[in-house]
Amino acid sequence: MTGVEPEAGRRYRVSHRTTYSYDDDVSDSLGIAYLVPRELPWQTVGRSELTITPTPLDQTADVDYYGNTATYFQVTEPHRVLDVLAVTEVEARAERHSAEALAVPWEDARPAYRPDVPDAWQAQDLALPSSLADQTDEARAYAAQSLTPGRPVGEAVVEVMRRIHADFAYDKTATTVTTTVDDIFEKRAGVCQDFAHLTLACLRSHGLAVRYVSGYLATTPPPGKERIVGADATHAWAAVWIPGDGWLAVDPTNDQLVNDRYVTVAWGRDYADVPPVKGVIFTEAKSSTLRVEVDVAPVTD
Repeated sequence: MTGVEPEAGRRYRVSHRTTYSYDDDVSDSLGIAYLVPRELPWQTVGRSELTITPTPLDQTADVDYYGNTATYFQVTEPHRVLDVLAVTEVEARAERHSAEALAVPWEDARPAYRPDVPDAWQAQDLALPSSLADQTDEARAYAAQSLTPGRPVGEAVVEVMRRIHADFAYDKTATTVTTTVDDIFEKRAGVCQDFAHLTLACLRSHGLAVRYVSGYLATTPPPGKERIVGADATHAWAAVWIPGDGWLAVDPTNDQLVNDRYVTVAWGRDYADVPPVKGVIFTEAKSSTLRVEVDVAPVTD
């Protein structure tokens, strides 16, 4: 188990608005939203509201296989604008790991080789290939430079994170939500989703179990500048299974371990498991637009 320190963390009010606009009436919208943060040993969720406009005929929250809150909805009122707004109050703390657990040789952190650890069978699911994190030969070779024989798992994983940050440029125009691992290596650029997928592919190709994690990162304005409301965005990172000590969360986009500035919403095999909003519509519309506004505002007493 992880040893989470009991002191208070950072409190945030997270607002996430997704707005779809169409040039003709939509007669039926069916969707799934992953917008409610998880209750975790290092994260406490307070008031949470999900408002959909027009009002859905049906709106139901459920828990999926990985323990994420999934909200299912259907809007049957004819509409040209669909608005999904989630507002949540959350307190985040930095997760702690024991030095002893992080010092385990990476070969011994592979769930397939740890039947002695109770949750190894569950972790093994996240060591298998997934559609957006293909375990290519190039990914395996890239990770092998850091996963040398007997190296401590914590040290090796952090080095892979740092190398990805150094070797791949952040470029919003380089990729899309369907970009493959081969595409990322070819362009040597991407966004947080791509870097998370690359981390998954590299480490899973050596048998380690790795989660794709979606959530938010609270940004800090430059000195002397005020926060710009709505300037934050959804974020993605990766978390590696550490036998008997939980999951070590790393953010290759920002070259750092996940801390109390991160709000965890959901996790799965890759982005396809936990997109903020997805669904299908019935319409004669020829065009549509998507607008997303995210704000992660610190809360003080």
